[in-house]
Amino acid sequence: MASRSYKISAPLTFDLPRSLIDKIQSIRKGRKLKTASEVVRLAIEQFDFDSCEPDHEPHRQISVRITGAQRAMLKRYSKGKDSSVGELLRLALEGLPASPPRARR
Repeated sequence: MASRSYKISAPLTFDLPRSLIDKIQSIRKGRKLKTASEVVRLAIEQFDFDSCEPDHEPHRQISVRITGAQRAMLKRYSKGKDSSVGELLRLALEGLPASPPRARR
């Protein structure tokens, strides 16, 4: 029965950047594979998971208070940029200098 479980497929949902979705389609066409699932299965079979070192920064949730106008602005930009509010906040925080600019004399 254990060997049968390896042949049964199950859906797996995960987020990918558009660039990787485009790459999946390109590989699918280039290798004449029928589905994106075939590309993903091939990648899993060929990838060396033992020696890989994922580059990820731990995330942690925080709760902050913002004005209603700021919330509305973030939602508007998130829809317009096809991005999440969290992504936009990360960009804003990454762009904020640690020290305020020096006052000009």
